Amino acid sequence: MTIPKMMRAIEITQPGGPEVLKITERPAPVPGYGDIVIKVAYAGVNRPDALQRAGNYAPPPTASDLPGLEASGEVAAVGPGVSQWAVGDRVCALLPGGGYADYVRTPAAHALPVPEGMDLKSAACLPETFFTVYSNVFMRGGLRAGEVFLVHGGSSGIGTTAIQMAHAFGARVFATAGTDQKCKTCKALGAERAINYRDEDFVEVLEEAGGADLILDMVGGDYIPRNIRALAPDGRLVQIAFLSGPERDLNFAQIMVKRLTVTGSTLRPQSDLAKKRIADALQREVWPLLEAGQIAPVMDQEFALEDAALAHARMESSAHIGKIVLKVG
Repeated sequence: MTIPKMMRAIEITQPGGPEVLKITERPAPVPGYGDIVIKVAYAGVNRPDALQRAGNYAPPPTASDLPGLEASGEVAAVGPGVSQWAVGDRVCALLPGGGYADYVRTPAAHALPVPEGMDLKSAACLPETFFTVYSNVFMRGGLRAGEVFLVHGGSSGIGTTAIQMAHAFGARVFATAGTDQKCKTCKALGAERAINYRDEDFVEVLEEAGGADLILDMVGGDYIPRNIRALAPDGRLVQIAFLSGPERDLNFAQIMVKRLTVTGSTLRPQSDLAKKRIADALQREVWPLLEAGQIAPVMDQEFALEDAALAHARMESSAHIGKIVLKVG
């Protein structure tokens, strides 16, 4: 496969709203040691992309300044030291950045085969959310079969993935969402109880259920102390984002008395080795579920690469259910 010298890409022209995303031309990437270059078919659109666009989430020093943390496509080139992939292989991959482009470079160990029977559009929705959910819910949060699990933002890409994965592994799943339609989607995906946060207090619902053993939260703000109240003794809170802000007063006596664990993580700054370990666990534990059709990404809407600004506006409207993708190739 011949990679051209120049490629189309979406760049962030300055910090701001969706309108700052513009189509441009950039030199195509060249693989370094341990890397592959992917000819992008589809790129996933995620909240961290919007944070980067707004100037609130700088890429690591060695990463591309272009947005895009996941993509699917075909391997276009392999770098020295890569033996697990060959040119032409269909892959989806977690990216350090640069997914909104015709070609993108990423460590070979962060790519996974497109699950058998899945198209490239659906595969582009897997890496960012599946890496995030598996590492935080199971590796960090230690969710076990029979436990009560609450995920906030149940109709988001993270939420729809977490509901399905937790249900598949035998947990009792509760989810919050902002409309009755979104709650209906959560229940169809495996949630035992979907809570419309505009009408009900999730703390009361979880207290009636005996408390949550694990909560996955990306809201923050006033949800932080409420999550602490909603946890059962020995419960765990895993924080992965702060859409409503990271600061609130918190009574730590509640944490001590109930023996709670409060933790969290971000994915992008983690080491290549840490991401490889997540990829290996996903291929071993989760990819068979995808290939069997037990779980699947929930699709919202597809946009052309040059319409990345519209894709971001859709995501930030919070009207979407599931994943948004850009069609690149």
